[in-house]
Amino acid sequence: MNAIIALANVVIKELYRRKDFYVLLILTVLVTLTLAFGNFFNDSRINGYLKEICLRLIWVSALVMAVGMAARQIPAERENRTIFPLLAKPVTRAHVIAGKFLGCWLACGIALLVFYFFLNVVSASFEHEWHFVNYIEAIWMHWMFLAVVIAMVLLGSIIFAAPSTNATLVIILILGILLLGQHLGKLAIHQAEPQRSILYALSFLMPHLEFFDLQDYIVFKIGLVDWKYICRASLYGFAYTGFFLIATWILFRRKPLSN
Repeated sequence: MNAIIALANVVIKELYRRKDFYVLLILTVLVTLTLAFGNFFNDSRINGYLKEICLRLIWVSALVMAVGMAARQIPAERENRTIFPLLAKPVTRAHVIAGKFLGCWLACGIALLVFYFFLNVVSASFEHEWHFVNYIEAIWMHWMFLAVVIAMVLLGSIIFAAPSTNATLVIILILGILLLGQHLGKLAIHQAEPQRSILYALSFLMPHLEFFDLQDYIVFKIGLVDWKYICRASLYGFAYTGFFLIATWILFRRKPLSN
């Protein structure tokens, strides 16, 4: 466990030494500050639109940061040949996978806290009410979404040699799941065999990342999500995260490090 925590600590320090996080944070802050001008229009809907734009930006920023950070972890170790002295210590390949995942996940969690906290403060300044629990639920579910994404990217980094290829394909896959995943079951009803069975199988096997999106609950103030759903969705996310990490470890332990 000490080896995993040490590796995770290195990943976290690496993120905050790079400019990516600060660029995304400044962009998010600038867009979020537009919420302060929503009242000038004397239309409550304007505030909702601006908040939705801010949340979309937070999701895009977090996704780009998570994918970019996770995609370069293992390829960078191999390219710089630091993987050899790392594994020469009492560190196994399983430790490397777990440490890289934990570091990326914790770093993204810290970034989410900063993004959502700033959004909540600005939003509460003109709404004159705090929706603290709503934001806690949204942050947790967003963090679970990123856990699955990071695990997918780590798996892709073993399959694809170039981090850019891995990042591009994973982002396309994630966007496809978010946009079309929830409609596959409905689409399968109107298809003939074997297309119907194939679509049903895809709908069942793919991770439904839209389960973790609680943006509408914040924008439209729908209320709190039942904690039973939060727990079930969390277990769902942990299951897919574990599956991708185990697949990553199986492929990584068989992959030669010199290539």
